[in-house]
This record gives sequence, C-alpha cells and structure tokens, in this order.
Amino acid sequence: MNLNAAHGVTYERVTVSFGPGPQPPRLPTTDSPPGASAVSRGDGFAGGCISLIVLLIEIPVAVLLGLGLALRGWGRAEERTGTPTMDWVPVLWLGGFALGTLVVAVFFLCSAHPWAGVVQLLITAMALIFAMAAWHGEYERAHPAPLPTCPARAGTPCSAADPATDR
Repeated sequence: MNLNAAHGVTYERVTVSFGPGPQPPRLPTTDSPPGASAVSRGDGFAGGCISLIVLLIEIPVAVLLGLGLALRGWGRAEERTGTPTMDWVPVLWLGGFALGTLVVAVFFLCSAHPWAGVVQLLITAMALIFAMAAWHGEYERAHPAPLPTCPARAGTPCSAADPATDR
C-alpha cells in the first residue's frame, strides 16, 4: 500500500534553473527617451528643488561657522605678545565645510541630478576660496614682513619712533 496515497499527500515536481536571473537595478541615466519620467531624466526642475532644499540647510550652517570663527578670538587680542603662531582652526573648519559640500555634489552627480550637483560644486569652490583666504590671512599674521634696515644704524632694523627714547 502506498503510504502517501492513503494520507492524501501529493508532491509537485520543482525544477531550479541556474541561468541568468533577474538583472540588478541600475541607476537612471540622463540619455533616457523623451517620454521617460522626470526622475529618471534628472531634469532641471527636480535638480533645482533639491538644490534649494540643500541650500536652505547649508546657508545657516555657513553663517554659524563664520560667526563662530569671527567671535572665536575676539577678546584675546591683548593677550598675544611676540610673533603669533599660525591658527589652523579657521582653515580646517572651512576645509571641512568644503569637503562636506563636495561629498553632497558627488552624490547628486551620481544620482542623476546634474543641476543640483553643479550648484554644490559652485558652493564647494566658494568654500575653498574662503579656506585659502583664511590660510593666507593666518600665514601673513604668523609671518610678518621684516622691518627695513635703518640708514642711520647700519644693519639694524628700523623701529617706530618712540618720543621717550629719541631725546
């Protein structure tokens, strides 16, 4: 007697094929046909909206960064004596902001939003210009130009006139 037939159990034959299966999803490209959706085309409107949202986040961050850097050494100007050392904090903060905007730009460029990526690249360029200006200002402050030699005293640098000692 067949045990499976007595219990009413039937088996179905299943075959598994080991061929190419479903293709993994791909990122949308910008060379899609004109009738394709706006998301897959990466049109200017979607990129503009995304750029505006990201700009509304980045502007307060940049303002707070600038305000923090401006107020950082406000009351300590009279404490410094001698040649000051180079302050790397503004350069590193502005460079970090530029790096963050660059990462966002690469993300947008890779995700089919070229307009948003271009706007972020422009912000990255501006942040790099500010970082280089901060570096140059700190370098000039830490390495002042030498005083010219004084014609009255050979080989010694001239100093500002002091009425107390020039009698």
